[in-house]
Amino acid sequence: MYVRKLGSRTLIHTPAKLNLSLEVLGKRPDGFHEIETIMIAVTVLDTLEFEPAGGGEIVLTCRWALGLAARAACQDASLGDLPTGPKNIVWRAAERLRQRAGVSRGATIHLVKRIPAAAGLGGASSDAAATLVAANVGWQLGWSRDQLTTIAAELGSDIPFFLGCGAAICRGRGERIERIVTPRLHVVVVRPPTGLSTPQVYAACRPADSPQSSGPLAAALASGQVAAASRMLNNRLQEPAASISPWIARLRAEFERLNVLGHQMSGSGSSYFGICRHARHARRVATRLQSRQVGMVFAAATALAPAN
Repeated sequence: MYVRKLGSRTLIHTPAKLNLSLEVLGKRPDGFHEIETIMIAVTVLDTLEFEPAGGGEIVLTCRWALGLAARAACQDASLGDLPTGPKNIVWRAAERLRQRAGVSRGATIHLVKRIPAAAGLGGASSDAAATLVAANVGWQLGWSRDQLTTIAAELGSDIPFFLGCGAAICRGRGERIERIVTPRLHVVVVRPPTGLSTPQVYAACRPADSPQSSGPLAAALASGQVAAASRMLNNRLQEPAASISPWIARLRAEFERLNVLGHQMSGSGSSYFGICRHARHARRVATRLQSRQVGMVFAAATALAPAN
């Protein structure tokens, strides 16, 4: 997450995430699934602008980035709706913080989307985290990251991760965060023309009888062994997602032919990614995939965690 203050406005570029591992451990009493996952933030970035306003109204406008919208139109791909009121988690995050902090002022928020929806990339969660950070700055609340994390966990499972970004092992619903160190990774991400419903994918998933620990993968990353770590990628949701969408098998086959270090689906899909050797390799892989008409293709790298 990259934060800039421009007069009264706060501008944030907020990243997508990829799941290098995702194990489903069981169903919880609250209806969510118990998971263990390694997530990394990557430089596919939405842009959020926050400006305090008089009165107590939160006004949100949002649009898809022009380049992304044009690419989607060429591929007959759906990017999804962008609600502007209480149905949008950005609006709800601002309103929740405003009420909890006792702020009487409102705000004008403008969101430019580049992270595709229904993609397993955490775009909505990232935007909500950016809203909490921007509102904290714009309304001059002085809240700590821990205080913001409490509200983030109430709003959604992945949102606390984006308050720190970088890389982490996430447990519980995803809200229990253990920060880890990783080398810089270069990746190619593909979001096929259709998305997937997270509840539908989880409903089709059977929790692991013998869960795969994230420990060895985290250790390989910490020691800089990118090639070894790339061979340890795992996602329990990929098989059920493949039973719902033919795009998962198609993308798996495409990446198999590209000599990447490792590849798999991110989150509950439908996005698929591969880890490359370096930035030039990622650009070559992205160009090959773009020619294959498999959806929206992004060459990216791991995003830096903010300073504490």
